[in-house]
Amino acid sequence: LGACRAMAVIHDMVVGMNKGHKVTKNPQKPRHSRRRGRLTKKTKFVRDLVREVCGFAPYERRCIELLRIGKDKRALRFCKKRLGSHIRAKRKREEMQAAIQAQRK
Repeated sequence: LGACRAMAVIHDMVVGMNKGHKVTKNPQKPRHSRRRGRLTKKTKFVRDLVREVCGFAPYERRCIELLRIGKDKRALRFCKKRLGSHIRAKRKREEMQAAIQAQRK
């Protein structure tokens, strides 16, 4: 028994937070899926140009009118009905409010 104890190897912890075989991290390139959907300079430019040329859609104009007379909740409900989702409707309402602010300047 004494010989076994003497041969016990001093090594890293077997249990706990830092357990396991120590290895060096392998740095990996971030996945493309992490970047998808992010607004680029080119996309922003194109969208702004299209907005300038084409103007607003009829439902967007109606939403702006609702916001102008102070019916924010009605505008949200209207956008939600047209766009099909609460989060998209909130984003659209914010966009329309920003457009009103830009027109006032």
